[in-house]
Amino acid sequence: MEDLAAKSEATSNRAFIPVSSRLQLNGKFLGTGDTKVFLRGVTYGPFRPADNGCEYKTRDSVNRDFSRIARNGINSIRTYTVPPRWLLDSAAEHGLRVMIGIPWEQHVTFLDERRRRRDIEERVRAGVREFAGHPAVLAYSVGNEIPAPIVRWYGRKKIERFIKRLYSAAKEEDPQGLVTYVNYPMTEYLQLQFLDFACFNVYLEKQDRLSAYLKRLQNIAGDRPLVMAEVGLDSRRNGLHKQAEVLDWQIRTLFEEGCSGAFIFSWTDEWHRGGYDIEDWDFGLTTRDRQEKPALDSVRENFEQVPFSKNGRKWPPVSVVVCVYNGASTLDECLKGLSQLDYPDYEVIVVDDGSQDKTSEVAQRYDVRYVRIQNGGLSRARNVGLNAAGGDIVAYIDADASPDPHWLRFLAHSFLESEYAGIGGPNIHPGNGFVSDCISISPGGPIHVMLTDDEAEHIPGCNMAFRRSALEEIGGFDPRFRIAGDDVDACWRMQAKGHRLGFSPAAMVWHYSRGSVGTYWKQQLNYGRAEALLERKWPEKYSCFGHAVWQGRIYGPTRNHSLPLAKSRVYHGVWGTGFFQTMYTPPDGALRNFLLMPEWVLAWILFGLLAALGLLWGPVLFFVPVFVVCLGLSLAQAVSSAKQACEESRARLGRGHLKRWAVTSCLHLIQPVARLLGRLEKDLHPWKRRGAKGFSFPVPGQVAIWSQLWRSIPERLESMERSLKSHRLVVQRGGEFDDWDLEAWGGFAAAVRVTLTVEEHGDGKQMVRTRMRPRFAWKSLWLFPLFLGLSIASATDGAWIVCAVLSLITAVLVVRPLKEAAIAVNT
Repeated sequence: MEDLAAKSEATSNRAFIPVSSRLQLNGKFLGTGDTKVFLRGVTYGPFRPADNGCEYKTRDSVNRDFSRIARNGINSIRTYTVPPRWLLDSAAEHGLRVMIGIPWEQHVTFLDERRRRRDIEERVRAGVREFAGHPAVLAYSVGNEIPAPIVRWYGRKKIERFIKRLYSAAKEEDPQGLVTYVNYPMTEYLQLQFLDFACFNVYLEKQDRLSAYLKRLQNIAGDRPLVMAEVGLDSRRNGLHKQAEVLDWQIRTLFEEGCSGAFIFSWTDEWHRGGYDIEDWDFGLTTRDRQEKPALDSVRENFEQVPFSKNGRKWPPVSVVVCVYNGASTLDECLKGLSQLDYPDYEVIVVDDGSQDKTSEVAQRYDVRYVRIQNGGLSRARNVGLNAAGGDIVAYIDADASPDPHWLRFLAHSFLESEYAGIGGPNIHPGNGFVSDCISISPGGPIHVMLTDDEAEHIPGCNMAFRRSALEEIGGFDPRFRIAGDDVDACWRMQAKGHRLGFSPAAMVWHYSRGSVGTYWKQQLNYGRAEALLERKWPEKYSCFGHAVWQGRIYGPTRNHSLPLAKSRVYHGVWGTGFFQTMYTPPDGALRNFLLMPEWVLAWILFGLLAALGLLWGPVLFFVPVFVVCLGLSLAQAVSSAKQACEESRARLGRGHLKRWAVTSCLHLIQPVARLLGRLEKDLHPWKRRGAKGFSFPVPGQVAIWSQLWRSIPERLESMERSLKSHRLVVQRGGEFDDWDLEAWGGFAAAVRVTLTVEEHGDGKQMVRTRMRPRFAWKSLWLFPLFLGLSIASATDGAWIVCAVLSLITAVLVVRPLKEAAIAVNT
């Protein structure tokens, strides 16, 4: 009883800090200025309407409730209806912010009637207009859990467009207000990237399931904050102590998984809905007569410690390495952010890779270990930092990036809760100029490639951390990668050793994009050169076109979107009864993948040159529409990708949508050109020589080898696969329904298929028989007769220059596939 009295006295003595400014987006979180704010909220009302129709009783009752709410460490409330203005005034006085729900008849087929749609939009406008500019407004919710059967009835795209219409209407009435829609698992597939932050109502009563689902929701939210708009437990069915116990781990799990905030459902058991008092459940932290439940103590104690509990956790020592070359202009902000990290045991090591600017002066202003070396490239600098590090975890951040205050906490927590050898986090552009903003949503930036919701195939170097032991096991970073590609190589070597990589969605850093088109062009050139170096070291990771083949998917909004040539499917469950209704997108087909490759530029350049031959010989003018189609596909790809990227980033980048769309489209066009030039410079191109030297005519054949050393068929095939890859051939394994075992491509036009069988002759002796069948790509087969016919026709008309060009192309179409098939057979 004394402890309870002490808690009551402590909470009653808390002073209210009135709200004077609104929250703003702050990457994966919300905040005011430089202050990060975690939403620690409860839902409030509605209650049985008073005689005047007010669903929130009287000012006195609200003031009493808000006083107790604030004194229990709660800083925000969520309403389901539009409250009176005096309620927001009271909230501001008590230091509370309000997420205002604007209700409408979402449970009916509301899109059928134009008048109803207009009326809904006008109600949203009126609700927002009432509070425009009020400091206590946290956000406006323009909808809450449109029923899954209604969404399924109309299809997701119509619902998405209508929610976007309501979002735009709210923004027009209050441009500075944050706007969201509260989703739930049954319609998680809705694509609502235009919202300022993502909100979900989730009720899961198993901690491991909640943790796993939050990882999924973080991937849906991308670079936006994720807020749980409802979590809780019914004490009537589960008991008072069970409610407190579940809320304890729910709150800890929500914030440890990187949520920006959470609203507990609800402040009180008293609730009124649809004209009736709800009497058959008790989700409140207080009873209907406002008696406190044990759950309130649990909520208060956990809210006081967000984002991480401070009870007895031992945090591992971390070494933060900053590699810098002539980065004085951004290093100050980087080191300032590192000096303000909320972490108990870390050191900062600055490795100056022979800078010629004022880098050393900037570094010496801070409490860091400064190491200066002769210029030797990024990988060498990273290794110097690794050798100087004393922490169990070594984290790397670029000199043009600045960490979130809890960056190391989230990274270390992920290491403590998993066996990952390396972990990365989001790289979010802070907004530092119009061109830089456009570059931040253009292709070619640092990206994560995700295998699952929390396992990564690649983590970019500007925000990555490794267990020191794992990094030392692979020998650190490869010095041949002086500018870029070091992170990709390190990730692949880690995975080759059997290690796994993870992703922490809340371990974010602010990463500045290039500030001009010229520096962006240079960056992409360097990336193209790095890709050529990676292909030489890892030929098995690249396609026959010289394009890296990732097993996972790209994380976040800055990916290069492909044209919508394949339709996504939504898992609804039988009769629409699935609880977690997820959208599945089929793998990109050959055309979609090719449109994203820099080598696609070569295709439309070739057709453009052929079209130009029409000036010399009229019949080849039919290449003009082919060239136009190819160029049109490139333009459509750029415009479509830019449009989607701008839509997803509108909340973060603000207005100027059409201008940003135009500039970003141009950047989407020039990026593959720069990458292509960088690759060509370092000898990475579709016609690159592969395979062993020598020549074997590409005809079907068999080889029989007598072996006195017994080996299984899988062992022999794996050995053959390694041998083929060592000669830089692109090798694919046969599937479950194929009658061949390996397919080795000597280039992009021809391959050889290998089938192996073994005769058992006793005493460990085997006759190994291998059958080889050349295979030619269809594109080389139909192009040959076309160009052969054109060559003959142009010669007949006396167009000798055209004939010479077409004959050369015809010869290439014959010789190249034969040569590639011969290389594959010989190897």
